[in-house]
Amino acid sequence: MRPALPLGALVRGHTCVRTTTSITTFRRPLATMAPGLVDGAAAPASLPIAAGMAAAPVAAPTKSSSHVMHRHLGVMPLKAIRAEGCYIYGENRRFLDACGGAAVVSVGHGDKRMIAALTEQLNSVNYVHSGNWATDCSEELAEVLCAEANERGGDFARAYFALGGSEAVESAVKLARQHFVEKGELQRTNFIGRDQGFNGNTLGCLALGGHKGRRKHFEPMLASGAFHKVSPCYAYRHQKEGESEAEYVARLETELEAKFQELGPETVAAFCAETVVGATTGCVPAVKGYFQACRRVCDRHGALFILDEVMSGMGRTGTLHAWEQEGVIPDIFTVAKGISGGYAPLSAVLASRKVIEPIERGSKVFVSGFTFQSYSCGTRAGLEVQKILKSDRLVERCAEMGVFLEAELHRCLDDHPNVGNIRGRGLFWGVEFVADKGTKEPFSPKVGLSSRVVDDAISKGVVMYTGSGTADGVAGDHILICPPYTITREQLTEVVETLRAALDDVLAQI
Repeated sequence: MRPALPLGALVRGHTCVRTTTSITTFRRPLATMAPGLVDGAAAPASLPIAAGMAAAPVAAPTKSSSHVMHRHLGVMPLKAIRAEGCYIYGENRRFLDACGGAAVVSVGHGDKRMIAALTEQLNSVNYVHSGNWATDCSEELAEVLCAEANERGGDFARAYFALGGSEAVESAVKLARQHFVEKGELQRTNFIGRDQGFNGNTLGCLALGGHKGRRKHFEPMLASGAFHKVSPCYAYRHQKEGESEAEYVARLETELEAKFQELGPETVAAFCAETVVGATTGCVPAVKGYFQACRRVCDRHGALFILDEVMSGMGRTGTLHAWEQEGVIPDIFTVAKGISGGYAPLSAVLASRKVIEPIERGSKVFVSGFTFQSYSCGTRAGLEVQKILKSDRLVERCAEMGVFLEAELHRCLDDHPNVGNIRGRGLFWGVEFVADKGTKEPFSPKVGLSSRVVDDAISKGVVMYTGSGTADGVAGDHILICPPYTITREQLTEVVETLRAALDDVLAQI
Protein backbone atom coordinates (compact mmCIF):
# COMPACT_ATOMS: atom_id res chain seq x y z
CA MET A 1 0.00 0.00 0.00
CA ARG A 2 1.31 3.44 -0.88
CA PRO A 3 2.65 5.40 2.13
CA ALA A 4 1.15 8.61 3.39
CA LEU A 5 2.68 11.78 1.96
CA PRO A 6 5.52 13.25 3.99
CA LEU A 7 4.65 15.76 6.65
CA GLY A 8 5.11 19.37 5.72
CA ALA A 9 4.73 18.76 2.00
CA LEU A 10 3.29 21.63 -0.08
CA VAL A 11 1.12 22.01 -3.16
CA ARG A 12 3.30 22.19 -6.27
CA GLY A 13 2.14 22.30 -9.86
CA HIS A 14 -0.94 20.13 -10.32
CA THR A 15 -0.25 17.80 -7.43
CA CYS A 16 -2.26 18.11 -4.25
CA VAL A 17 -0.54 17.19 -1.02
CA ARG A 18 -1.27 17.87 2.62
CA THR A 19 0.37 20.52 4.75
CA THR A 20 0.06 19.02 8.24
CA THR A 21 3.26 19.68 10.19
CA SER A 22 2.69 17.38 13.14
CA ILE A 23 0.06 14.94 14.22
CA THR A 24 -1.29 13.35 17.29
CA THR A 25 -3.79 10.51 17.54
CA PHE A 26 -7.46 10.47 18.26
CA ARG A 27 -9.60 7.39 18.65
CA ARG A 28 -13.15 7.43 17.35
CA PRO A 29 -15.60 4.59 16.57
CA LEU A 30 -16.58 3.87 12.98
CA ALA A 31 -19.11 6.50 11.90
CA THR A 32 -21.32 4.57 9.52
CA MET A 33 -23.89 6.95 8.08
CA ALA A 34 -26.51 4.22 7.98
CA PRO A 35 -26.49 0.77 9.61
CA GLY A 36 -25.87 -2.24 7.42
CA LEU A 37 -23.96 -0.38 4.71
CA VAL A 38 -20.55 -1.62 5.81
CA ASP A 39 -21.23 -5.22 6.74
CA GLY A 40 -18.42 -6.68 8.80
CA ALA A 41 -16.34 -3.50 8.64
CA ALA A 42 -13.78 -3.16 11.39
CA ALA A 43 -13.62 -0.04 13.50
CA PRO A 44 -10.67 2.13 12.48
CA ALA A 45 -7.51 2.33 14.49
CA SER A 46 -6.30 5.61 15.95
CA LEU A 47 -6.70 8.38 13.43
CA PRO A 48 -4.43 11.41 13.03
CA ILE A 49 -5.48 14.91 13.93
CA ALA A 50 -3.46 18.10 13.64
CA ALA A 51 -1.55 18.89 16.81
CA GLY A 52 -2.87 21.80 18.80
CA MET A 53 -6.43 21.24 17.62
CA ALA A 54 -8.92 19.70 20.01
CA ALA A 55 -10.29 16.31 19.10
CA ALA A 56 -13.92 16.24 18.05
CA PRO A 57 -16.02 15.56 21.16
CA VAL A 58 -17.21 11.96 21.32
CA ALA A 59 -19.15 10.50 24.23
CA ALA A 60 -18.20 7.06 25.53
CA PRO A 61 -20.09 4.46 23.44
CA THR A 62 -21.98 2.96 26.39
CA LYS A 63 -25.55 1.69 26.43
CA SER A 64 -26.51 4.32 28.97
CA SER A 65 -24.95 7.29 27.18
CA SER A 66 -28.14 8.12 25.28
CA HIS A 67 -31.78 7.10 25.03
CA VAL A 68 -31.90 8.23 21.39
CA MET A 69 -31.85 5.43 18.83
CA HIS A 70 -28.90 6.82 16.90
CA ARG A 71 -27.81 5.49 13.51
CA HIS A 72 -25.27 3.26 15.27
CA LEU A 73 -26.21 2.09 18.75
CA GLY A 74 -22.57 1.70 19.76
CA VAL A 75 -21.55 5.21 18.75
CA MET A 76 -22.46 8.51 20.36
CA PRO A 77 -22.43 11.06 17.51
CA LEU A 78 -20.65 14.38 17.72
CA LYS A 79 -22.74 17.03 19.41
CA ALA A 80 -23.64 20.07 17.33
CA ILE A 81 -23.95 23.28 19.36
CA ARG A 82 -24.75 25.69 16.54
CA ALA A 83 -24.34 26.06 12.78
CA GLU A 84 -23.75 29.09 10.60
CA GLY A 85 -22.91 29.51 6.92
CA CYS A 86 -20.90 26.46 5.89
CA TYR A 87 -19.79 25.54 9.42
CA ILE A 88 -21.11 23.33 12.19
CA TYR A 89 -19.78 24.14 15.66
CA GLY A 90 -19.11 21.37 18.14
CA GLU A 91 -18.21 21.74 21.79
CA ASN A 92 -14.53 22.42 21.13
CA ARG A 93 -14.11 23.31 17.46
CA ARG A 94 -15.82 24.06 14.20
CA PHE A 95 -16.27 21.76 11.22
CA LEU A 96 -16.56 22.71 7.57
CA ASP A 97 -19.77 21.12 6.28
CA ALA A 98 -18.87 19.57 2.94
CA CYS A 99 -21.96 17.41 2.61
CA GLY A 100 -24.88 19.47 3.91
CA GLY A 101 -25.94 16.50 6.06
CA ALA A 102 -27.08 14.40 3.13
CA ALA A 103 -27.28 17.08 0.41
CA VAL A 104 -29.88 18.90 2.53
CA VAL A 105 -28.34 22.29 3.34
CA SER A 106 -28.85 24.51 0.30
CA VAL A 107 -28.92 28.18 1.35
CA GLY A 108 -26.46 27.68 4.22
CA HIS A 109 -26.83 27.21 7.95
CA GLY A 110 -28.37 29.89 10.16
CA ASP A 111 -29.61 32.20 7.40
CA LYS A 112 -31.35 35.10 9.15
CA ARG A 113 -34.00 35.38 6.42
CA MET A 114 -34.98 31.77 6.95
CA ILE A 115 -35.15 32.22 10.71
CA ALA A 116 -37.30 35.35 10.34
CA ALA A 117 -39.69 33.64 7.92
CA LEU A 118 -40.17 30.63 10.18
CA THR A 119 -40.57 32.81 13.24
CA GLU A 120 -43.28 34.75 11.45
CA GLN A 121 -44.98 31.51 10.43
CA LEU A 122 -44.90 30.14 13.97
CA ASN A 123 -46.48 33.38 15.15
CA SER A 124 -49.34 33.01 12.67
CA VAL A 125 -50.20 29.37 11.84
CA ASN A 126 -47.89 26.73 13.24
CA TYR A 127 -50.02 23.72 12.20
CA VAL A 128 -53.45 22.91 10.78
CA HIS A 129 -54.73 19.64 9.36
CA SER A 130 -54.75 19.58 5.56
CA GLY A 131 -58.09 17.78 5.55
CA ASN A 132 -59.79 20.95 6.73
CA TRP A 133 -57.45 23.84 6.13
CA ALA A 134 -55.22 25.42 3.50
CA THR A 135 -52.47 27.96 4.20
CA ASP A 136 -51.10 30.79 2.11
CA CYS A 137 -47.57 29.43 2.21
CA SER A 138 -48.58 25.99 0.90
CA GLU A 139 -50.71 27.49 -1.87
CA GLU A 140 -47.99 29.92 -2.90
CA LEU A 141 -45.21 27.32 -2.85
CA ALA A 142 -47.25 24.93 -5.01
CA GLU A 143 -47.90 27.74 -7.47
CA VAL A 144 -44.22 28.69 -7.56
CA LEU A 145 -42.98 25.10 -8.02
CA CYS A 146 -45.43 24.33 -10.82
CA ALA A 147 -44.69 27.64 -12.55
CA GLU A 148 -40.93 27.11 -12.37
CA ALA A 149 -41.22 23.60 -13.79
CA ASN A 150 -43.56 24.79 -16.51
CA GLU A 151 -41.16 27.59 -17.47
CA ARG A 152 -38.74 24.75 -18.22
CA GLY A 153 -41.12 23.02 -20.63
CA GLY A 154 -43.34 21.08 -18.26
CA ASP A 155 -47.09 20.99 -17.81
CA PHE A 156 -47.33 20.44 -14.06
CA ALA A 157 -50.66 21.01 -12.39
CA ARG A 158 -50.29 20.01 -8.74
CA ALA A 159 -47.72 19.76 -5.95
CA TYR A 160 -48.24 17.31 -3.10
CA PHE A 161 -46.34 18.14 0.09
CA ALA A 162 -45.00 15.60 2.58
CA LEU A 163 -42.12 15.59 5.06
CA GLY A 164 -39.26 13.61 3.50
CA GLY A 165 -37.96 11.90 0.41
CA SER A 166 -39.30 8.47 1.31
CA GLU A 167 -42.82 9.86 1.76
CA ALA A 168 -42.52 11.68 -1.56
CA VAL A 169 -41.44 8.64 -3.58
CA GLU A 170 -43.99 6.41 -1.84
CA SER A 171 -46.66 8.97 -2.73
CA ALA A 172 -45.44 9.17 -6.33
CA VAL A 173 -45.81 5.40 -6.71
CA LYS A 174 -49.32 5.50 -5.23
CA LEU A 175 -50.25 8.45 -7.44
CA ALA A 176 -49.07 6.60 -10.55
CA ARG A 177 -51.14 3.57 -9.60
CA GLN A 178 -54.25 5.64 -8.88
CA HIS A 179 -53.84 7.47 -12.20
CA PHE A 180 -54.38 4.17 -14.01
CA VAL A 181 -57.10 2.98 -11.66
CA GLU A 182 -59.07 6.15 -12.42
CA LYS A 183 -58.51 5.51 -16.15
CA GLY A 184 -59.82 1.96 -15.81
CA GLU A 185 -56.44 0.35 -16.57
CA LEU A 186 -56.47 -1.83 -13.47
CA GLN A 187 -53.92 -4.25 -14.90
CA ARG A 188 -51.11 -1.70 -14.58
CA THR A 189 -49.58 -2.87 -11.29
CA ASN A 190 -45.90 -3.21 -12.20
CA PHE A 191 -43.17 -0.69 -11.44
CA ILE A 192 -39.63 -0.81 -12.81
CA GLY A 193 -36.72 0.59 -10.81
CA ARG A 194 -32.98 0.08 -11.11
CA ASP A 195 -30.35 -2.04 -9.43
CA GLN A 196 -28.26 -0.07 -6.92
CA GLY A 197 -30.85 2.67 -6.86
CA PHE A 198 -32.13 4.10 -3.61
CA ASN A 199 -35.57 5.67 -3.52
CA GLY A 200 -36.29 5.74 0.20
CA ASN A 201 -36.62 3.72 3.40
CA THR A 202 -40.31 2.81 3.54
CA LEU A 203 -41.14 -0.74 2.45
CA GLY A 204 -42.60 0.51 -0.82
CA CYS A 205 -39.52 2.58 -1.58
CA LEU A 206 -37.17 -0.26 -0.61
CA ALA A 207 -39.07 -2.56 -2.95
CA LEU A 208 -38.77 -0.04 -5.79
CA GLY A 209 -35.05 0.59 -5.21
CA GLY A 210 -32.12 -1.79 -5.41
CA HIS A 211 -30.03 -0.93 -2.36
CA LYS A 212 -28.89 -4.34 -1.11
CA GLY A 213 -27.70 -3.13 2.28
CA ARG A 214 -30.94 -1.44 3.21
CA ARG A 215 -33.12 -4.20 1.71
CA LYS A 216 -31.27 -7.11 3.31
CA HIS A 217 -33.27 -7.56 6.53
CA PHE A 218 -36.60 -6.89 4.88
CA GLU A 219 -36.38 -8.92 1.65
CA PRO A 220 -39.17 -11.37 2.65
CA MET A 221 -41.50 -8.39 3.06
CA LEU A 222 -40.63 -6.83 -0.31
CA ALA A 223 -41.63 -9.73 -2.55
CA SER A 224 -44.97 -8.33 -3.70
CA GLY A 225 -44.33 -9.14 -7.35
CA ALA A 226 -45.05 -5.55 -8.35
CA PHE A 227 -41.49 -4.17 -8.33
CA HIS A 228 -38.83 -5.07 -10.86
CA LYS A 229 -35.29 -3.97 -11.74
CA VAL A 230 -33.13 -3.17 -14.72
CA SER A 231 -29.45 -2.24 -14.80
CA PRO A 232 -28.35 1.24 -13.73
CA CYS A 233 -26.69 3.67 -16.11
CA TYR A 234 -23.27 3.51 -14.46
CA ALA A 235 -20.69 3.96 -17.20
CA TYR A 236 -17.58 3.61 -15.02
CA ARG A 237 -18.61 0.11 -13.96
CA HIS A 238 -20.86 -1.16 -16.75
CA GLN A 239 -19.98 0.46 -20.07
CA LYS A 240 -18.01 -2.16 -22.00
CA GLU A 241 -14.52 -1.56 -23.32
CA GLY A 242 -14.76 -0.13 -26.81
CA GLU A 243 -18.48 0.55 -26.44
CA SER A 244 -19.52 4.09 -27.37
CA GLU A 245 -21.97 6.05 -25.23
CA ALA A 246 -24.60 5.69 -27.94
CA GLU A 247 -24.08 1.92 -28.01
CA TYR A 248 -24.26 1.76 -24.21
CA VAL A 249 -27.53 3.71 -24.22
CA ALA A 250 -28.92 1.44 -26.94
CA ARG A 251 -28.06 -1.63 -24.86
CA LEU A 252 -29.81 -0.21 -21.79
CA GLU A 253 -32.83 0.81 -23.87
CA THR A 254 -33.03 -2.73 -25.23
CA GLU A 255 -32.88 -4.11 -21.68
CA LEU A 256 -35.69 -1.82 -20.50
CA GLU A 257 -37.82 -2.74 -23.52
CA ALA A 258 -37.18 -6.42 -22.78
CA LYS A 259 -38.34 -5.93 -19.19
CA PHE A 260 -41.57 -4.34 -20.44
CA GLN A 261 -42.11 -7.29 -22.78
CA GLU A 262 -41.35 -9.80 -20.03
CA LEU A 263 -43.93 -8.24 -17.71
CA GLY A 264 -46.43 -7.43 -20.44
CA PRO A 265 -46.24 -3.79 -21.61
CA GLU A 266 -49.88 -3.19 -20.70
CA THR A 267 -49.17 -4.13 -17.05
CA VAL A 268 -46.39 -1.56 -16.41
CA ALA A 269 -47.48 1.55 -14.54
CA ALA A 270 -44.17 3.40 -14.42
CA PHE A 271 -40.41 3.44 -14.67
CA CYS A 272 -38.68 5.33 -11.86
CA ALA A 273 -35.03 6.38 -11.51
CA GLU A 274 -32.86 8.92 -9.73
CA THR A 275 -31.85 11.58 -12.26
CA VAL A 276 -28.38 11.62 -10.69
CA VAL A 277 -27.84 8.63 -8.42
CA GLY A 278 -27.05 9.80 -4.91
CA ALA A 279 -25.95 7.77 -1.91
CA THR A 280 -25.77 4.25 -3.34
CA THR A 281 -23.15 4.76 -6.04
CA GLY A 282 -22.07 8.33 -5.36
CA CYS A 283 -23.33 11.12 -7.63
CA VAL A 284 -23.48 9.11 -10.84
CA PRO A 285 -25.04 11.06 -13.73
CA ALA A 286 -26.43 9.21 -16.72
CA VAL A 287 -24.62 9.25 -20.05
CA LYS A 288 -26.02 11.48 -22.77
CA GLY A 289 -29.27 10.23 -24.25
CA TYR A 290 -30.04 7.62 -21.59
CA PHE A 291 -33.14 9.24 -20.10
CA GLN A 292 -34.44 10.14 -23.55
CA ALA A 293 -34.24 6.42 -24.36
CA CYS A 294 -36.11 5.53 -21.14
CA ARG A 295 -38.76 8.11 -21.97
CA ARG A 296 -39.21 6.58 -25.43
CA VAL A 297 -39.84 3.13 -23.98
CA CYS A 298 -42.37 4.49 -21.47
CA ASP A 299 -44.20 6.51 -24.12
CA ARG A 300 -44.27 3.55 -26.49
CA HIS A 301 -46.20 1.50 -23.96
CA GLY A 302 -48.24 4.16 -22.17
CA ALA A 303 -46.33 3.95 -18.87
CA LEU A 304 -45.49 6.94 -16.70
CA PHE A 305 -41.94 8.29 -16.43
CA ILE A 306 -40.98 9.21 -12.84
CA LEU A 307 -37.75 10.91 -11.77
CA ASP A 308 -36.49 10.93 -8.20
CA GLU A 309 -34.68 14.20 -7.46
CA VAL A 310 -34.77 13.94 -3.68
CA MET A 311 -30.99 14.46 -3.52
CA SER A 312 -30.16 15.96 -6.89
CA GLY A 313 -32.95 18.51 -7.27
CA MET A 314 -33.58 22.12 -6.26
CA GLY A 315 -30.43 23.55 -7.82
CA ARG A 316 -27.93 21.02 -6.48
CA THR A 317 -26.66 20.01 -9.94
CA GLY A 318 -26.46 23.54 -11.35
CA THR A 319 -29.98 23.74 -12.75
CA LEU A 320 -33.12 24.03 -10.65
CA HIS A 321 -34.16 20.55 -11.75
CA ALA A 322 -31.60 17.93 -12.68
CA TRP A 323 -33.88 16.69 -15.47
CA GLU A 324 -33.31 19.96 -17.36
CA GLN A 325 -29.88 18.67 -18.35
CA GLU A 326 -31.27 15.42 -19.75
CA GLY A 327 -33.55 16.72 -22.49
CA VAL A 328 -36.61 15.08 -20.93
CA ILE A 329 -39.61 16.15 -18.86
CA PRO A 330 -40.99 13.61 -16.37
CA ASP A 331 -44.66 12.89 -15.77
CA ILE A 332 -44.00 12.94 -12.03
CA PHE A 333 -40.91 14.01 -10.12
CA THR A 334 -40.01 14.19 -6.45
CA VAL A 335 -37.92 16.73 -4.54
CA ALA A 336 -36.91 16.96 -0.88
CA LYS A 337 -33.77 17.75 1.14
CA GLY A 338 -32.61 21.03 -0.42
CA ILE A 339 -36.17 22.25 -1.02
CA SER A 340 -36.32 23.51 2.58
CA GLY A 341 -32.59 23.62 3.23
CA GLY A 342 -32.82 21.75 6.53
CA TYR A 343 -34.89 24.43 8.25
CA ALA A 344 -38.06 22.32 8.44
CA PRO A 345 -39.04 18.91 7.06
CA LEU A 346 -40.50 19.09 3.55
CA SER A 347 -40.74 17.11 0.34
CA ALA A 348 -42.86 17.50 -2.75
CA VAL A 349 -44.32 15.43 -5.55
CA LEU A 350 -44.88 17.41 -8.75
CA ALA A 351 -47.52 15.84 -11.00
CA SER A 352 -48.25 16.76 -14.61
CA ARG A 353 -51.71 17.63 -15.88
CA LYS A 354 -51.76 14.29 -17.71
CA VAL A 355 -51.38 12.45 -14.40
CA ILE A 356 -53.88 14.56 -12.47
CA GLU A 357 -56.73 14.86 -15.02
CA PRO A 358 -58.15 11.32 -14.61
CA ILE A 359 -58.34 11.85 -10.84
CA GLU A 360 -59.96 15.28 -11.26
CA ARG A 361 -62.55 13.76 -13.63
CA GLY A 362 -63.05 10.73 -11.40
CA SER A 363 -62.94 10.36 -7.62
CA LYS A 364 -61.26 13.75 -7.10
CA VAL A 365 -59.52 12.24 -4.05
CA PHE A 366 -55.90 11.11 -3.91
CA VAL A 367 -56.04 8.05 -1.67
CA SER A 368 -53.07 9.00 0.47
CA GLY A 369 -52.43 11.40 3.30
CA PHE A 370 -50.13 12.23 6.17
CA THR A 371 -50.69 14.05 9.44
CA PHE A 372 -48.14 16.66 8.42
CA GLN A 373 -49.17 16.87 4.75
CA SER A 374 -48.78 20.48 3.56
CA TYR A 375 -47.18 21.32 6.92
CA SER A 376 -47.20 25.11 7.19
CA CYS A 377 -43.69 25.50 8.65
CA GLY A 378 -42.25 23.17 6.02
CA THR A 379 -43.91 24.91 3.09
CA ARG A 380 -42.99 28.34 4.50
CA ALA A 381 -39.36 27.20 4.68
CA GLY A 382 -39.61 25.92 1.11
CA LEU A 383 -41.08 29.19 -0.09
CA GLU A 384 -38.31 31.21 1.53
CA VAL A 385 -35.66 28.93 0.04
CA GLN A 386 -37.11 29.58 -3.43
CA LYS A 387 -36.88 33.31 -2.81
CA ILE A 388 -33.25 33.08 -1.64
CA LEU A 389 -32.25 30.84 -4.55
CA LYS A 390 -33.43 33.58 -6.89
CA SER A 391 -32.29 36.68 -5.00
CA ASP A 392 -28.81 35.29 -4.34
CA ARG A 393 -28.52 33.49 -7.70
CA LEU A 394 -27.60 30.32 -5.84
CA VAL A 395 -28.54 27.92 -8.63
CA GLU A 396 -26.21 29.75 -11.00
CA ARG A 397 -23.63 29.78 -8.22
CA CYS A 398 -23.96 26.01 -7.89
CA ALA A 399 -23.07 25.66 -11.55
CA GLU A 400 -20.12 28.05 -11.25
CA MET A 401 -18.75 26.51 -8.06
CA GLY A 402 -19.26 23.07 -9.59
CA VAL A 403 -16.86 23.87 -12.40
CA PHE A 404 -14.27 24.96 -9.83
CA LEU A 405 -14.86 21.91 -7.61
CA GLU A 406 -14.53 19.55 -10.55
CA ALA A 407 -11.19 21.12 -11.49
CA GLU A 408 -9.94 20.91 -7.89
CA LEU A 409 -10.93 17.27 -7.58
CA HIS A 410 -9.08 16.36 -10.76
CA ARG A 411 -6.06 18.47 -9.77
CA CYS A 412 -5.83 16.84 -6.39
CA LEU A 413 -6.89 13.25 -7.04
CA ASP A 414 -6.35 12.25 -10.67
CA ASP A 415 -2.87 10.94 -9.91
CA HIS A 416 -3.95 8.94 -6.86
CA PRO A 417 -3.64 5.17 -7.45
CA ASN A 418 -6.69 4.44 -5.29
CA VAL A 419 -9.08 6.96 -6.83
CA GLY A 420 -10.96 5.18 -9.57
CA ASN A 421 -13.53 7.71 -10.69
CA ILE A 422 -14.60 11.31 -10.08
CA ARG A 423 -18.10 12.23 -11.24
CA GLY A 424 -20.91 14.66 -10.59
CA ARG A 425 -22.54 17.95 -11.50
CA GLY A 426 -22.86 21.32 -9.82
CA LEU A 427 -22.20 20.91 -6.10
CA PHE A 428 -22.99 17.20 -6.15
CA TRP A 429 -19.80 15.14 -6.59
CA GLY A 430 -18.67 11.63 -5.80
CA VAL A 431 -15.21 10.11 -5.56
CA GLU A 432 -14.95 6.33 -5.89
CA PHE A 433 -12.05 4.52 -4.25
CA VAL A 434 -10.54 1.31 -5.66
CA ALA A 435 -7.87 -1.13 -4.55
CA ASP A 436 -6.57 -1.38 -8.12
CA LYS A 437 -7.04 1.48 -10.57
CA GLY A 438 -6.36 -0.69 -13.62
CA THR A 439 -8.85 -3.45 -12.84
CA LYS A 440 -11.27 -1.26 -10.83
CA GLU A 441 -11.21 -3.89 -8.08
CA PRO A 442 -12.83 -2.47 -4.94
CA PHE A 443 -11.52 -2.76 -1.41
CA SER A 444 -12.96 -5.51 0.76
CA PRO A 445 -16.08 -4.36 2.65
CA LYS A 446 -14.31 -5.47 5.85
CA VAL A 447 -11.86 -2.59 5.45
CA GLY A 448 -14.64 -0.01 5.73
CA LEU A 449 -12.47 2.39 3.74
CA SER A 450 -14.94 5.18 2.99
CA SER A 451 -16.15 5.42 6.58
CA ARG A 452 -12.58 5.54 7.83
CA VAL A 453 -11.72 8.28 5.34
CA VAL A 454 -14.72 10.31 6.48
CA ASP A 455 -13.77 9.76 10.14
CA ASP A 456 -10.27 10.99 9.43
CA ALA A 457 -11.54 14.01 7.52
CA ILE A 458 -13.79 14.87 10.47
CA SER A 459 -10.77 14.69 12.76
CA LYS A 460 -9.21 17.28 10.46
CA GLY A 461 -12.29 19.49 10.65
CA VAL A 462 -14.15 18.67 7.42
CA VAL A 463 -17.40 16.66 7.26
CA MET A 464 -18.10 14.52 4.19
CA TYR A 465 -20.68 11.82 3.39
CA THR A 466 -19.68 8.17 3.24
CA GLY A 467 -21.05 5.44 1.00
CA SER A 468 -20.31 1.77 0.45
CA GLY A 469 -21.44 -1.07 -1.79
CA THR A 470 -20.56 1.18 -4.70
CA ALA A 471 -19.40 -1.51 -7.12
CA ASP A 472 -22.06 -4.18 -6.73
CA GLY A 473 -24.20 -3.32 -3.73
CA VAL A 474 -21.80 -5.03 -1.31
CA ALA A 475 -18.20 -4.09 -2.16
CA GLY A 476 -16.97 -0.63 -3.11
CA ASP A 477 -16.38 2.72 -1.45
CA HIS A 478 -17.12 6.34 -2.26
CA ILE A 479 -17.59 9.70 -0.61
CA LEU A 480 -20.00 12.48 -1.54
CA ILE A 481 -19.20 16.18 -1.57
CA CYS A 482 -22.45 18.16 -1.57
CA PRO A 483 -21.92 21.32 0.49
CA PRO A 484 -24.18 24.35 0.99
CA TYR A 485 -24.56 26.41 -2.19
CA THR A 486 -22.90 29.31 -0.38
CA ILE A 487 -19.50 27.60 -0.09
CA THR A 488 -16.46 29.56 -1.33
CA ARG A 489 -13.61 28.55 -3.60
CA GLU A 490 -11.20 28.63 -0.66
CA GLN A 491 -13.44 26.32 1.32
CA LEU A 492 -13.79 23.92 -1.61
CA THR A 493 -10.01 23.75 -1.93
CA GLU A 494 -9.80 22.96 1.79
CA VAL A 495 -12.36 20.18 1.35
CA VAL A 496 -10.52 18.56 -1.54
CA GLU A 497 -7.07 18.80 0.04
CA THR A 498 -8.42 17.40 3.30
CA LEU A 499 -9.93 14.49 1.38
CA ARG A 500 -6.54 13.73 -0.17
CA ALA A 501 -4.80 13.90 3.20
CA ALA A 502 -7.45 11.75 4.91
CA LEU A 503 -7.29 9.10 2.18
CA ASP A 504 -3.50 8.93 2.38
CA ASP A 505 -3.50 8.72 6.16
CA VAL A 506 -6.06 5.91 6.24
CA LEU A 507 -4.34 3.93 3.49
CA ALA A 508 -1.06 4.16 5.39
CA GLN A 509 -2.72 2.25 8.25
CA ILE A 510 -4.16 -0.59 6.17
